[in-house]
Amino acid sequence: MERSLATKVMVREVMNGPPVSGKETDTAAELADKMEKLKVGSVVIMDGEEVKGIVTEGDLVSKVVARNRLPSSVMARDVMSSPLATVESDKDVTTAARLMRKLGIKRLGVTYRGRIVGIISMSDIVAVTPELIDVLSEKARILTGGRREGKQVSGYCDACGEWSDNLAEVDGRFLCEECRGEAGKGGQEG
Repeated sequence: MERSLATKVMVREVMNGPPVSGKETDTAAELADKMEKLKVGSVVIMDGEEVKGIVTEGDLVSKVVARNRLPSSVMARDVMSSPLATVESDKDVTTAARLMRKLGIKRLGVTYRGRIVGIISMSDIVAVTPELIDVLSEKARILTGGRREGKQVSGYCDACGEWSDNLAEVDGRFLCEECRGEAGKGGQEG
């Protein structure tokens, strides 16, 4: 049986939780103050245990500031995005990123057993991307036996600069067939 490395990062590993919550009657000023004090970009609007929506920094800018509305007189229910789009905590971050892109949003509520347990943002996903690339690169190296010598690819030759569909890696450089031949002769002309 072939074993593979785990390469998926789960939403629950990246999310921020528990979510910061507010009420539909909170003013935009109160929500902005809460976001600033807690260093978050959104507040989940709740009515008891029921999620009503979300107010993000973007909502405050586009629905209050850009419309020159008085933040102390605008209520959360008037500017919240509803319903809150969600993803299950046991999904991988790729699923969350695809959903955000599809819906044109930057945050998702994270649920576990039907209850909101956190928020995942595009920033959270971007923050783990370098580690994901490292893991995937290591997995590819292991699965190919760690050898790249002799693998042929298309591109520009590192020696002559000409395009070739038959480049091969030799001593860390990608060389076309002609330059590989010259390298094999030791670079000496007859």
